[in-house]
Amino acid sequence: MPHAPRLSDLVLGRATMPDGSFLKHLPAPTWKAMIQDWDQRIRSYSRDDRLPLGPDDRHVFIIVQGCVRQERFPHGAYPGSPSITRFRGIGEVVGEAKLIEQTSAVSTTCLAKTYVIPWRVTYMHRLQRKHPDVQLALLRSIEDRSRRDERIYGTFVLPPFQRVSMLLAHLAETAGVPDPTVSRRTVISGLTQRDLAAALQLGVSTVENAVGSLRRHGALEAGYRKFIVHDLDALHDSAIST
Repeated sequence: MPHAPRLSDLVLGRATMPDGSFLKHLPAPTWKAMIQDWDQRIRSYSRDDRLPLGPDDRHVFIIVQGCVRQERFPHGAYPGSPSITRFRGIGEVVGEAKLIEQTSAVSTTCLAKTYVIPWRVTYMHRLQRKHPDVQLALLRSIEDRSRRDERIYGTFVLPPFQRVSMLLAHLAETAGVPDPTVSRRTVISGLTQRDLAAALQLGVSTVENAVGSLRRHGALEAGYRKFIVHDLDALHDSAIST
């Protein structure tokens, strides 16, 4: 099990943040000032815990380790209603809609042990006024996220094998943890093939076939609620193959 991240490592830039994430866009001096000004602490949530992002909650969260599944119900939440599933990983802000409308809500479930920094909405508004770089980093990360979502989740014309490969490669880079025992091996914890199917709007059997093909090619192996990526380059190659 990975160790809990240390705030000092994050502030000093010892932890690499994924491209396009909020913390990647945020200048290091601004990030350090944010932590010092508001004396934040890292909190942990266990697998299957829900982050408090209901209509009555008043925080947004920066993910510093782990991965969450967000589900939205565009036609209303009722038994059997269609949902939109997205995964969010390291360096990203979740619950950002509360900065516009505090009663907004999104179902956000931790797929594995997840570490976050909570920020009260009122503090975030003050931060953006005091440090304009915070607002700029947030806007840039949301734009990058939208483009990435379109490319990964919305390319329905691509073959399922490519789409599954693309999503797994993305998750390896944004939520995976390096295996300390094997060089270049990355573990994505908490994820199931059913989760992939829901996010990509594919049948579970279709995802199973794609994962089986990747496994036969030696790119990864699938375990109970985890994927072990042996060859990230092979995943990327599969994502762009025709």
